[in-house]
Amino acid sequence: QVQLVESGGGLVQPGGSLRLTCAAPGSLFGLNAMGWYRQAPGKERELVAHITREDTTYYADSVNGRFTISRDKPKKTLALPMNSLKPEDTAVYYCNAHVTVPYQRNYWGQGTQVTVSS
Repeated sequence: QVQLVESGGGLVQPGGSLRLTCAAPGSLFGLNAMGWYRQAPGKERELVAHITREDTTYYADSVNGRFTISRDKPKKTLALPMNSLKPEDTAVYYCNAHVTVPYQRNYWGQGTQVTVSS
């Protein structure tokens, strides 16, 4: 099973910063859009940020202006610097990759925990 690998989660105080990263296997072809999702306890998974192959970005209203999504296409990595973190940002963050070669499918990472607490 192909999986993405997230890193960078941890415990941070409100107002602090973290940088999440996601790495896709080098053998994975056809990466199209990639994104970050999160799931807090008792809540459904939600889209945090998304970036297309053409580098068009989307942010959830709750994180817009605080988080930034970027990708390094040669390295097949995805990053999410997060600033001004709030307790409500506490969640498990998952990396997603939409792949189109040889057929359309999605891959996910196992998640990285982000906890914002004083």
